[in-house]
Amino acid sequence: MNRTTASQSLSVSLTVGLYGTAFGAASIAAGFSVLQTCLLSLLTFSGASQFAVVGVMGAGGSAIAGIATASLLGVRNMLYALRMAPLLKVSGLRKVIAAQVTIDESTGVALSQEKLGSTAMKQGFWLTGVGVYIFWNIFTLLGALGAKAMGNPSAWGLDAAVPAAFLGLVWPRLTNKLERALAVCALVLAVLLSPVLSAGIPIISTVVLAVIFGWKVRR
Repeated sequence: MNRTTASQSLSVSLTVGLYGTAFGAASIAAGFSVLQTCLLSLLTFSGASQFAVVGVMGAGGSAIAGIATASLLGVRNMLYALRMAPLLKVSGLRKVIAAQVTIDESTGVALSQEKLGSTAMKQGFWLTGVGVYIFWNIFTLLGALGAKAMGNPSAWGLDAAVPAAFLGLVWPRLTNKLERALAVCALVLAVLLSPVLSAGIPIISTVVLAVIFGWKVRR
């Protein structure tokens, strides 16, 4: 096993896993039970999508709106799978597990090991994906139990965890002027639509902007 790959995987896994505490607390603040919170992490296992579900439903949106928003955010995982499939070449149960741990971090670490060869890339994917899964679920439970023990999470300001989490997830990815312009336009559109549409719908509506910007770039 490559020590550099293992070290990087562990570092990423623990750092991202700790963020599960914020999700656990935010989910309880949004009205979900500890069991529901843990099941979201165990089964969905996609930070942005999970925050979307609790954010939309916690604000009074329907389950359909929450699922739709989460699904849109999860589309990128399908693209990661297309990139990783030729490298991993798995089947059966391993394919199911690989699909579950195909996330930003496992894909990112795997691709960063490209100079070290395909074996290191595979190690990076599996160590990071499984590591994040384990730590994320452990800290989700701890965050949920901690928020539950506080009584009313909103009184502690934990209801602000969802928008703060989204900002933390999105901000590092805005690397050029076009992406920043798209983010600002999406923000303005969502704010303008929020008073007249149900919770969750304004966020889904911003997909139109992504299509428009993508079309202009292609032209």
